[in-house]
Amino acid sequence: MILVVDNAVEGGYMAGEVARLLPGDDVETYNYPNRETDPSFEDVDGVVVGGSGAGVYDEPDQPWITRQKEFVRNVVDAGVPLLGICFGHQLVNEMYGGTVVDSGVSRGELVEAEFAEIPLFEGVAGVVPVLHSDVVTEPGQGMDVVGTTGYNDAFATTHREHDVWTVQYHPEFTPEIVPEYRDHWEENEHSFEESTATRTLENFARFCRE
Repeated sequence: MILVVDNAVEGGYMAGEVARLLPGDDVETYNYPNRETDPSFEDVDGVVVGGSGAGVYDEPDQPWITRQKEFVRNVVDAGVPLLGICFGHQLVNEMYGGTVVDSGVSRGELVEAEFAEIPLFEGVAGVVPVLHSDVVTEPGQGMDVVGTTGYNDAFATTHREHDVWTVQYHPEFTPEIVPEYRDHWEENEHSFEESTATRTLENFARFCRE
């Protein structure tokens, strides 16, 4: 079973799309900010920590962020594979002592990226969808950069000792949900025909189940 941690504070579609695109029927979602207890990860083969409208630096006003860091650390220490997406990417890196800042530029578009040749990115083309303004400027301790863009050097990371990967882009963002984010999305010279970002989720699921 793969657990998708939904970090939408006031609703959203992303976690549902992650669950829909992960292959297999054994996928569960858990809305973390609006629950007072942590989900169980016993008998869980993998965990996906999703995006959020909150920023990791909102921790004093969003106490669930502090709690989620401890939850994520427990998941990793238990040897459960973990994939962090957008906010999840930032949370994991900050948890390990990295730095996350608001870049001052809100991006909702397809961007070009370069990825290392690792199994997570097998079949993932160099055009991926992003929806964010916060960026990781300094990776956490033990985290290596495995993806970059022209505006962000730490666009994707992995842990040297644990089965942990994080990506700033949204592999679950597809043309089907663009209308729901129209106010935050800009068309540019790239098209979704160039993007195979959803393969990220397929690759992660295959790793967890094999």
